Amino acid sequence: MLVYLGRRLNLLFFTLLILCIASYTLAFLFPGDPLTNLSGNPISSEDQAQQLRMMYALDDGYIAGFWQYLKLTLSGEWGLSLTSQNPIFADICQFLPASLELSLYAMAVSLLVGIPLGIAAGLNHRRYTDMSILSVSLVGFSMPVFWLALLLILIFSLQWGGLPMSGRVSLIYEIPQYSGFMLVDILQADIDNKKQVLMDALHHLILPTLSLSIVTCSLVVRLTRRSVINVMASDYIKAAYAKGLSRTQVFWHHGMKNALLPIMPQLAMQFTVLLTNAMIVEVIFSWPGIGEWMMQAIYQRDFPAIRGGMLAVSALVVIVTICVDLLIRTIYPLSKKQLHAQV
Repeated sequence: MLVYLGRRLNLLFFTLLILCIASYTLAFLFPGDPLTNLSGNPISSEDQAQQLRMMYALDDGYIAGFWQYLKLTLSGEWGLSLTSQNPIFADICQFLPASLELSLYAMAVSLLVGIPLGIAAGLNHRRYTDMSILSVSLVGFSMPVFWLALLLILIFSLQWGGLPMSGRVSLIYEIPQYSGFMLVDILQADIDNKKQVLMDALHHLILPTLSLSIVTCSLVVRLTRRSVINVMASDYIKAAYAKGLSRTQVFWHHGMKNALLPIMPQLAMQFTVLLTNAMIVEVIFSWPGIGEWMMQAIYQRDFPAIRGGMLAVSALVVIVTICVDLLIRTIYPLSKKQLHAQV
């Protein structure tokens, strides 16, 4: 286990190092002055330019400059946004929790709906129930996330008018930010009509969560169905039937655990897919997350914010993937030779 842990940590270190090198190189590839792209400070005088060049060690060569950039990045000095002049690291810490919140809720919905449907389809293999669930999951898996989000807005917001189409909460409410997770902040806040505000936030959460979870739920259904079919056709299941156990006893005592364990790594890895898809959904629903923030930075040609956002999202995906891989390796040792995280 220690050897495996060392390999994963080694992979994590070199992957993050490559991401930092790519982020530093982007400052020289983007249009404009590399010094402005690194710091986010418009150069107004020669003295200011000289101070910034010393700060980023640009006169000492690429390697020395990258080493200085790496030390500033690790200390949280990611530069300033060209448009707002806010620290980029502070903006990322402000907007990233909204993306994580949306991804976590979508993942929970996908598992709560997809696993029971996959089990029902697997237990009724090649029957009407199986064919119906498999057909619906195929349709859901084939839908592009952005098209599905627009379709939900058209039906539930514009035609029926029952659900809001943008934002995390109505503008009439002012919620103090503690953790960045809207529902948690509402429960912690000392405000009037807390129940009403909480229901309003849940209404805003429905459509973005559905847009993300439908595609992932379809994949969960297909993975669970295939695993249940393989397990129920195995020899030890046939032996359990030979002992006189009922179909329900066989599945819940012998089939359930063995069907879910092999697909746990694949299900856990869907969180990173959800996180990247959430960046698309945020733009459509004006959800104030890291994706919507980066899109505004692209529109405004805010190159320091683009560079910092790409580094933050890429590093988060890599870290989550490696951590999930280590967790699964701990609780499911058979994954050592069968399933590994793909970075």
